[in-house]
Amino acid sequence: MFNILKKVFGRTKDAIKEVAPVKKKKITSDEFEDILLEADVNYDLIEEFLDGLGDSIDRGMAYNALISVFQYKADWIIESEHRPFVEMIIGVNGAGKTTTIAKLARMYQKNGKSVLLGAGDTFRAAAIEQLTRWAKRLDVPIISTRQGHDPSAVVYDTIASAISKKIDHVIIDTAGRLHTQTNLGEELKKMVRIANKAMPNAPHRKMLILDGTQGSSSINQAKVFNELIGIDGIIITKLDGTAKGGSVLSIANELKMPIYYIGTGEQPDDLIPFKANEYVNTILDEIFI
Repeated sequence: MFNILKKVFGRTKDAIKEVAPVKKKKITSDEFEDILLEADVNYDLIEEFLDGLGDSIDRGMAYNALISVFQYKADWIIESEHRPFVEMIIGVNGAGKTTTIAKLARMYQKNGKSVLLGAGDTFRAAAIEQLTRWAKRLDVPIISTRQGHDPSAVVYDTIASAISKKIDHVIIDTAGRLHTQTNLGEELKKMVRIANKAMPNAPHRKMLILDGTQGSSSINQAKVFNELIGIDGIIITKLDGTAKGGSVLSIANELKMPIYYIGTGEQPDDLIPFKANEYVNTILDEIFI
């Protein structure tokens, strides 16, 4: 896992090396500030870190500061309590929703679970086609309709089909709604309501996909989606293509909700569980001896 993380955060590590080319046992608070800024950690959060540290910082002190942003209560959802376990995948266009759905489906397959996809992004024909291609590639069934049709109908039909066929996991795509588009936001609320009609308490998990290359700016997107329908967890994508790996700290601190997975590439197997301690240590390995 550590080797995978080191690869994923390769550009972030390179950015850190530019401001901290030599590893040390201790660094100054100014050096720590420069490193975190370079990795795209929110400035206010950096100030919070520094307020609790002296001018001379060792690895243990830095670890305790960074890991603190992940110390919050979160209601982790137990998948085994629901069959089917229904997930709705949320996020703006380009964040990597469709690819992430394929990765989740592949992960469940490897765990011996059956999967059904729902092509709930009826806003774009390309989205339906892309998800259908992934379904064929993974040999996973999919419920879909034509562009422009009611996405809530897809939600209902997908869950109903999964119940009748005793499917383990349902993963439903949604349109890449911009948070400024009120009508699409209302449509998303309707999809959640219809899911609950098809199966009480569904969707069991609403997962927000955040593009890691957007850095801390993705936080505002997350807040709006959370206000609309309530987000249960986060998956961060494209971290392998950015030097903004420190934004994970800002995201966790601002949103106070679990980061379930991070994307590590473009292939179906390129998804790993997020572990805060391994993430923090990957960052600190580039700073301290």
